[in-house]
Amino acid sequence: QVQLVESGGGLVQAGGSLRLSCAASGSIFRLNAMGWYRQGPGKQREMVATITSGGTTTYTDSVKGRFTISRDNAKNTVYLQMNSLKPEDTNVYYCKANVRPYAIRVNNYDYWGQGTQVTVSS
Repeated sequence: QVQLVESGGGLVQAGGSLRLSCAASGSIFRLNAMGWYRQGPGKQREMVATITSGGTTTYTDSVKGRFTISRDNAKNTVYLQMNSLKPEDTNVYYCKANVRPYAIRVNNYDYWGQGTQVTVSS
């Protein structure tokens, strides 16, 4: 089993910054791509940013130039630095990791964190 524990959410004024962290633990043979997603009330979950094990990143257009995703492979942790936050960034943010749990099996699985609330006041 794999667990993802997120931290770093909170309340911030527009223009401020927050840094989210997500640490993966448990049965991890290989940690593949990791990413951050967000979901508002009554809306579908959307991709915010992803990063491969080699460090290649992708971002949704609305956060380009403001958010930066990074990872520390030694700590099995992914980060999301969020700058110049806007009220429309208010959402629950979820971490996702694609994991190969066992060396003897080639299967990879997606795991999700519990979510962390980010609220940006105007």
